[in-house]
Order: sequence, then C-alpha cells, then structure tokens
Amino acid sequence: MSIQSRVIVELRGRIISGELAPGTSLSEIVLAEAFGVSRTPVREALKQLQTEGLVDIRPRVGTFVAAPSRREITELFQMKELLEGAAARLLAQRGRVPELDALEANLSTADAAVRSGDQEGYAELVHEFHDLVMRGADNAKLADHYRTLMNQLAYPRLVHTSLAQPGRPTRSDSEHHHVLELIRAKDGDGAERVMREHVRASHRALMDGLDRSAPGAEGQDGPASPEDANGRPG
Repeated sequence: MSIQSRVIVELRGRIISGELAPGTSLSEIVLAEAFGVSRTPVREALKQLQTEGLVDIRPRVGTFVAAPSRREITELFQMKELLEGAAARLLAQRGRVPELDALEANLSTADAAVRSGDQEGYAELVHEFHDLVMRGADNAKLADHYRTLMNQLAYPRLVHTSLAQPGRPTRSDSEHHHVLELIRAKDGDGAERVMREHVRASHRALMDGLDRSAPGAEGQDGPASPEDANGRPG
C-alpha cells in the first residue's frame, strides 16, 4: 500500500467512525507530522476524500471534515432506500444462500442486545445486517455504489442518533425480522417494500434525533422553503 493510500484509509476510517467529527479542521501540516510523511501525500489524500464527500476544502479558508446538511442527509437516505430495497429483492430471488444463516445469527444476537439495552452492540449489528443483505444480493456494482453512499453518510456515527430515540431499537429489530421473513419466503416485492419502509423509519428517527439534540445546528441549509429548512417536505 502506498503512503497516500495509507493516509486515505486511515483518515476515511476516522471520519466514518466519528473520531473526527463534522466540522473538524484538517491541517496538512499537523496530519503530515502525525503520519510521519510529507505534506504531498496528505494533500492528495484530502483531495480524494473530498471527491468521496467526506472532506470540505475551502480555498483560502481551510480543510474540514464535511458536515452534511439535513437536506443532504435526506437525499443520501433516499438513495440508501433505493439501494437496500434492490438488495433485499435480489437476495430474495437467490434462494438458499449462506448469507441467510448469517442473517439469522445476526438477528438472534440483536434480539439479545435489544433486551439487555446494549445500544452500542445493537448499532454494530444493524450495520452488519445491512451489509449482509447487500453481500447476499451478489451484485458488485450495487455494492460499490452502496459503499460510497455509506461513506458519505458516515453511517456508523448517525445510527447512534437514530437508535437513541425512544423505542427505536425494538422497532428496528422487528423490522429486520420482517425483512428476513420475506427474503426467506422468496417474496422479492415484499422484501423490497419492507426494507424501504425500514430505511424511511430509520431516517425519520434520525431527523427527530437531530431536531432534539441540535436545533439550528451548523451544516443545515438555509430555510429557503419548508423542505429546505428540514430536509423533508413540510
């Protein structure tokens, strides 16, 4: 792995995990010293992360971890709904594949996490569930688009906000069970519909959490219209 690739992988991971929060300043000099490299690979790495939607480079101002607006989050979730719905349909059409057993095991562990109130553990299982559905779809192009989308969302960070809403872990777990039930029944139409409903429910919980925790927070679009103000129709 080249020096530049190593810097990209490390920075991407820190941003997606939330270790580097939205709005955090990214100094080429500081990063170069931290990685023990020259500024050139750091500069090129930041340009690459900008193309992925993870970094915001502002000429004569600085470079920052991207802070998606509510509208951008909504648009990304709309894409997430389409991609995951398609993945659920494709998996249902494949019949008996190893991912089904892995999904069963995931849900068994998730049930226990919800019962015990282990939100951190459940959040990881949510991410695994959706990854397994995508993997089971067996469509490389779909998976590539999905990976880019999830990086732009920095989903591991956002899922905690969604799951912090009262009753959301229990409802989320139930929705996952329903999706898998339809996949096992080889009901592609039903699996896609229920998966899309699940993603919409997750988005609503996330937006409610953002409204409660950071009303008027930095990174929102200006309220040009009810939709622009909230990232969703008024």
